[in-house]
Amino acid sequence: MRARILNSERRKWWTLGAVSFPLFMIMLDNTIVNVALPSIQRSLNAGISELEWVVSAYALTFAVLLLSGGKLADLFGRRRIFLLGLAVFAAASLACGLATSAEMLIAARAFQGVGAALMMPATLAIISATFPPEERGLAIGIWAGVSAMALAIGPLVGGLLTEHADWSWIFFVNVPVGTIGVLAGRIIIEESRDTSHEQSLDLPGLLTSGASLFALTFALIEANRYGWTSPVIVGLFAASAVGLLAFALIEHRQRAPMLDLSLFRSTTFTGGNIVAFLVTLAMFGVFFFMSLFVQQVLDYSPVQAGAIFLPMTVLIILIAPPAGKLSDSVGSRWLMVGGLTLVGISLVLFSRLGVSSGFWDMVPALVIGGSGMASVMTPMSAAVMGAAPVAKAGIASGALNTSRQIGGALGIALMGAILSSRQTSSIAAGASPEQAFVDGFQLALLVAAAIAFGGALIAAALIRHSPVAEVASSLGGVAR
Repeated sequence: MRARILNSERRKWWTLGAVSFPLFMIMLDNTIVNVALPSIQRSLNAGISELEWVVSAYALTFAVLLLSGGKLADLFGRRRIFLLGLAVFAAASLACGLATSAEMLIAARAFQGVGAALMMPATLAIISATFPPEERGLAIGIWAGVSAMALAIGPLVGGLLTEHADWSWIFFVNVPVGTIGVLAGRIIIEESRDTSHEQSLDLPGLLTSGASLFALTFALIEANRYGWTSPVIVGLFAASAVGLLAFALIEHRQRAPMLDLSLFRSTTFTGGNIVAFLVTLAMFGVFFFMSLFVQQVLDYSPVQAGAIFLPMTVLIILIAPPAGKLSDSVGSRWLMVGGLTLVGISLVLFSRLGVSSGFWDMVPALVIGGSGMASVMTPMSAAVMGAAPVAKAGIASGALNTSRQIGGALGIALMGAILSSRQTSSIAAGASPEQAFVDGFQLALLVAAAIAFGGALIAAALIRHSPVAEVASSLGGVAR
């Protein structure tokens, strides 16, 4: 009996490692591309909108299919879907590295998003099924720390590979990592699934949500080319709104919906998902356009461009796991409020950068931003997963990560739209191309800061103060 307990104790931490290793890879691909964008632009003769699609195609496909990924994980087995997604992701990475045109790269990136969408919800669901409530916050803290660290060091890894090898190697490295991950997962991870009631796929929900998000993202990215008041852009915004309404109606009436709307009866679950959307909406565009700013305006090399994020990286590594453990004892609310406030302050500081700024001008914003991101992401994940029953862990994880990925895709599109609009007016007023870029970048950052501060208010209003584990256990797994 003692040996079985010890084996079980060791196995759950090995399981955490087995899902965190591939998780690092898929989250790395959210930001590793950013530093390589100028090299990709030169190699494939791509325009700025095509560069945005290289990043957004991955984030958008990831977002659209995450809920289906969570549903498939609950239905067919979390380990099985996790390993399938990992194999798809590795194959798509190979296709990305072999791309010879912007269109081929965008298509392969979308295929990568399919694999990531199958993997991501299964990771949190496996953790929730493996760890007891009193340890779940710590485990999710490590999970979130790995995720955030990958997002933060992606630019540095991308810079090193781009400068010393070739931009295609930012994708080729995923192939051996994915192969090792599949082998390790088959050995270590135990299978689990939702056996509570009959499950089925929700194709109408998938189609309406996907169409709505694609229309919105396309409109934001291409608005400056077509014109904000053009019939195409106005029609896409209208179609997105109609699609979102149709999705809500379909999910409300479905017997087995893709998104279980009953989960949103919990204010903590609702608030956590709103915060996930807003914090990534505010931050993802920063990683994208900061990489362009330091290389095209400040004339940094790819490695230097990636290295500027190191202060943020170190703080995320140090703060994220303790923040998860702290959320077990004191709750998530004020950690999230404090973290979002710090993120907003960092964005205001970023907005003060100019054409003559240096690395040390960026350090305060990087330090404050890293502390804020680590303080909000871990408690946010713990709060959302603690507000859902274990049987619904896959769909809860899918909802959380959908919120994050939608925020990321729209954040890049929104910041790009604001930047391009202000950049055009600045050039018309006689500004240099570099100063015009900075003018647009500064305005976009101030808008992002306002979004982060708004997220802090929402967290204060909706997230329960009670510790996550206590809420989950006292209410039978659903916080109300």
